[in-house]
Amino acid sequence: MTKAEILKKEILKQYRSVRQFALEMGIPYSTLVTALERGIEGMAYGTVIKMCDKLSLNPVDFSSLERDASLGEKLLENRVMQNYVKLNQEGRDKILELMDDFGQIDKYRAKGKKSK
Repeated sequence: MTKAEILKKEILKQYRSVRQFALEMGIPYSTLVTALERGIEGMAYGTVIKMCDKLSLNPVDFSSLERDASLGEKLLENRVMQNYVKLNQEGRDKILELMDDFGQIDKYRAKGKKSK
């Protein structure tokens, strides 16, 4: 299945129609239909990223992302983990310790999260 086919399938699964999705995205309907028929390779990268975010799809392989996490959160999580695995055990322990410390400070705590 091509990326365009995956996109179209997911659009129709989540929205009543391709037209409805185009309206929500602010993309001209004709542009979206053409991309879905001929392939998304000609679309602006930023537009594809926004579409994937709206549909909760990974923009690399178009696999489904968890519904409760935005694309930005997933990409940030991936970046953090890529850097974490480069560290030796001492570095990993230090990072976890620092995260615990910062988690105790209201200024740095995510909204709605309570410290343990």
